[in-house]
Amino acid sequence: MTQHPLDNPVWESLATTHAHLAEGSGRGRRFPADVSPFSGLADQADPAAWDDLAAVTGPGAEVLVPALTVEPPAGFAVTRPFPGVQLVATDALRTEPHPDAVELGEDDVPEVLDLVARTRPGPFGPRTVLLGRYLGVREGGRLVAMAGERLRPTGATEISAVCTDPAARGRGLATALVRAVAHGVRERGELPFLHAAAQNVRAIALYEHLGFRRRRDVDFATVRTPS
Repeated sequence: MTQHPLDNPVWESLATTHAHLAEGSGRGRRFPADVSPFSGLADQADPAAWDDLAAVTGPGAEVLVPALTVEPPAGFAVTRPFPGVQLVATDALRTEPHPDAVELGEDDVPEVLDLVARTRPGPFGPRTVLLGRYLGVREGGRLVAMAGERLRPTGATEISAVCTDPAARGRGLATALVRAVAHGVRERGELPFLHAAAQNVRAIALYEHLGFRRRRDVDFATVRTPS
């Protein structure tokens, strides 16, 4: 049975669209730490894939494996499991460009990291902007809201890093940026999707209101390689 790309989105992204960023060439690969903490395996039930990942990371390293579905082989230890959900766009999602949004690149990284520190939308490093298109809104010359693209398995793109400065919340900036990023994804003929922590019921409710639906539950986990 062929696996759907969204069932293993990190691996699918590392093996296709983001192969140029991948560390490792076997059945276990990861993003550089300053790009993303995610690691992927071609088949989580294959011990050889775990061995390939351990060869890339080295002994005693901690890796973040989204959508963990099996118990890792002996020697690997799950240290921090936490539940999440995967949502996909439906036809009800209205998308449109944002008239005031600007594209963010490597020159904007200091501003982006400052916003990330204020809002904590999830893992974001100095080179995360290399993963895709990031849009931001500035007010008074200061970056106050952002959203962008992260994982890109075949035929789909994950919307991520959705955040708004506390002083600018309540005005729909995050909603507008999600719609703008999704608009660009759809223009490429791809499916917008996203992940959220299961405990973040407010964000999940917002995404469902916008026109996303839950596709499945996912277990994110930090795994330590054998030492």
